[in-house]
Amino acid sequence: MSSLHALPRLTKPELEHAYSRSPELGYESPDTAGFICCLSHGFPTPLARWHYHDEYELHLITASSGKVFVGDWIGQFAPGQLVLTGPRLPHNWISMDVPEAGYPERDLVVQFPHQPLVEASQGIPELREVMPLLERARHGIEFFGLQAQATAHWQRIKSTQGLARFAAFCEWMGELARCTDYRLLSSAQLQSEDSDTQLAQINDIVSRITDHLAEPLSAADLAQELGMTESRFSRFFRRATGNTFTDFVNLVRVNRACQLLMETDRYITHIAYDVGFNNMANFNRRFLDIKGMTPREYRKQGVGRFGKTAAPGPTA
Repeated sequence: MSSLHALPRLTKPELEHAYSRSPELGYESPDTAGFICCLSHGFPTPLARWHYHDEYELHLITASSGKVFVGDWIGQFAPGQLVLTGPRLPHNWISMDVPEAGYPERDLVVQFPHQPLVEASQGIPELREVMPLLERARHGIEFFGLQAQATAHWQRIKSTQGLARFAAFCEWMGELARCTDYRLLSSAQLQSEDSDTQLAQINDIVSRITDHLAEPLSAADLAQELGMTESRFSRFFRRATGNTFTDFVNLVRVNRACQLLMETDRYITHIAYDVGFNNMANFNRRFLDIKGMTPREYRKQGVGRFGKTAAPGPTA
């Protein structure tokens, strides 16, 4: 097996500095951006990676569907998904339906830091209304049914500066603070305080799992490659992802199976093998444990999830 260290890396999962915040990638110029930073970008892009930063991020998907990682949560995304991630909560959106020309716009994003709001709320009682929202954001929050409002709010913030921008931002945050149609995503905030080398190692491992689902990959093999004992690797992986290695692999595989169940007519047995399960009983059991329904039930429910009207495909 080849060494993890020989694998090509796009960028290390690090705090976003000058490179990742270049206006050429969609960020506002540092000369004009203030406390609130707007960002829009398409896909593929160097910005789409397993990463984290010190700022909160309001993230609206405007095009494509695929899989999303927020902390230790793995799920599906589609146009209209709105997620608020807290500081240092790793995240990534991976489109699975990318046309040859890519998407010119896939993400509308607002980033803002924590400390200024906390300090301001001590002297401005009205700002305290948003503090519970920010506390929940440590786990990642997905809001439902807000695509039109979120798009309008983003455009209003983007088109203004100074006090007008802050007012538009506060209006949006106030609406989100009062919103009751949401769910928390990550069961626990990931710890991103390891060294850059360790974070890069986790990034490589996650990439290998997601890019080569059908290939066997064991914790023992990875531990050996990293020069760790298996028990030390297990603690290292769980601290970084919130899951045991086996549970994480099963989550990724079941997630990919969900994508194939919703977007193809492939037989369920073929899908199970495609995503790395060599035993149908094990696949059905893991799928039920993670999704709360069988693959057949999931496909039936997923027919209308993205506006599809066709009948479910073969289920054998």
